[in-house]
Amino acid sequence: MSARILDGKAIAKQVESELAQRIGALSARGVTPGLAVVLAGDDPASAIYVKHKERAALRLGLHARTVTLPAQVEPSTVAAEIDALNADDAIHGILVQLPLPAGIGPEETRALLQRVDPDKDVDGFHPVNLGRLVAGEPGFVACTPSGCMRLIAESGVDPAGRHAVVIGRSVIVGKPMALLLLAADATVTICHSRTPDLPAQVRAADIVVAAVGRARMVQASWIKPGAVVIDVGMNRDADGRLCGDVDTRAVAEVAGAVTPVPGGVGPMTIAGLMQNVVWAAERRAGIVPNAATVE
Repeated sequence: MSARILDGKAIAKQVESELAQRIGALSARGVTPGLAVVLAGDDPASAIYVKHKERAALRLGLHARTVTLPAQVEPSTVAAEIDALNADDAIHGILVQLPLPAGIGPEETRALLQRVDPDKDVDGFHPVNLGRLVAGEPGFVACTPSGCMRLIAESGVDPAGRHAVVIGRSVIVGKPMALLLLAADATVTICHSRTPDLPAQVRAADIVVAAVGRARMVQASWIKPGAVVIDVGMNRDADGRLCGDVDTRAVAEVAGAVTPVPGGVGPMTIAGLMQNVVWAAERRAGIVPNAATVE
């Protein structure tokens, strides 16, 4: 079996096309959706990620602003910038680019993320939005899980009644991913470092989402024939080459559909962010769709 390759770049373009009409409706009301990114430090990968987000926003006609801060910045300075953006009516969505500099510890990072107004939390990391997701109420959904759901939809597989396995339990991907699949009526298993016989768990799944950060960990022998495999990982192998959590070439001989790395989940994460920014602007303008997921 040769799997269908789920082209995240092409699907992200579809999402942008779908957003264009909504952005046009906002423009007719005199509203330009605004995104602000707080970028602290000099991490090269973070700078590249922020550039991709800025380009996507500008391509769609959104207002994009980056607040750049030095690596030696104090948490109080970051907090003051977040407060200013919370109060700025031209900004509908705020995200704090992670990781923050090494001088800002985990507790301080958590406090800064929670300082973002939940109604501008387009990353979907605030406990208020995570709680809304658990309760099934409208709220911002973390961008990567949202994009993964669109990729699953594009595979042609309806999660309802299917067995889904999520490998990884982070608040950023694993837990919200499991909740979205559960809301789509899948039976969901969350696997992690303490899960016994992980290959057997994965082998039972119709849908696999790998989000652990280990290069090519998921092997073809783990995959149920015809399964949909979503690879969230972004790693470097022993030769320095970019790869995911899945041995894509081998898995493609077994799976029904699989995402590539790069070009799979990455573009859909940015599409999910754009979706959230537009939804934030719509809410402020009194246009209230039911959810902020990439649909």
